[in-house]
Amino acid sequence: MDYWQLILLGLIAGFTIFLGLPLAVLQNLSAKKKGFLNAFAIGILVFLIIDVFSHAWESAETAASDAFAGKSPIGDAIFDLLAMFGGIAIGLLGLLWYESKYMKKPIKQQQHQQQQLSSKSSTAGGESILSDNGSRIAAGGAELSEHQQQQQQQQQLWQQQQEVTAYRVAMMIAVGIGVHNFSEGLAIGQSYVTGATGLAILLIIGFGAHNTTEGFGIAGPLAGLIKKPRVRFLILVGLVGGSPTFIGTILGSLWNSPIAYILFLSIAGGALVYVSLLMYNSGRRQTTNNILMLGIFVGLCAGFITDLMVSLGGA
Repeated sequence: MDYWQLILLGLIAGFTIFLGLPLAVLQNLSAKKKGFLNAFAIGILVFLIIDVFSHAWESAETAASDAFAGKSPIGDAIFDLLAMFGGIAIGLLGLLWYESKYMKKPIKQQQHQQQQLSSKSSTAGGESILSDNGSRIAAGGAELSEHQQQQQQQQQLWQQQQEVTAYRVAMMIAVGIGVHNFSEGLAIGQSYVTGATGLAILLIIGFGAHNTTEGFGIAGPLAGLIKKPRVRFLILVGLVGGSPTFIGTILGSLWNSPIAYILFLSIAGGALVYVSLLMYNSGRRQTTNNILMLGIFVGLCAGFITDLMVSLGGA
């Protein structure tokens, strides 16, 4: 396999994430089905958290053990551990900052508008008391019509709030998965540059299959929305989540850095922990605990099965 074939295969491995994104366009879903899909996405994210942290910690722990045994400089172990814990802080607390700065304000504004509409509908009624019977009936009909309009406006605001939240959660998932996929790309590139061409091919196959399920994870929050997700947005989250595999493959074939590998894995792990908890909190309000746990179980199994493809190949 020459270098350009490696680049092409790395591109394919990254963009298989688009195979899972059409899940987002499913509509007319019942609450149970939507809750199950959300839980399925959580299960995939939980698997990715396990996978990411196991690889990152294995590298950091090995460096610490070698330093303790005097086989390597202690500075290497310190830098690897700093990359591990610093990456978790960046991924976890970085998304906390993002949510507090960019997500909560629009939602609070919409909630304030809903409260104003509710207060208007509750106070509209006493104005017809001073009128005669005929005018009172007419006023009552006008109040009923106005009340229906206010209810429709409240429903529209609620739908907008759900849509904004779903879009932003999907983007946050795509960012976390993208950082994770960058580390996978580094592994592909570094396997190639060290001469392990067979391993590089196996990693491409395994990561390509794996990225398909990651597409399901991104699409999960968008499934069942009243309006179909915009195609341009789906392309954007696909690029955010999938293209880092291709970029990592190129950089990994040119530059080998264990610290960068640990750092990006731990950033991805921290981000995925935050997003999965966010989705779990939403899932508890959407569906029953039985459906939630079943969906998480199926998602976990899907993640382990796709990862098994790599292991059975000797990777």
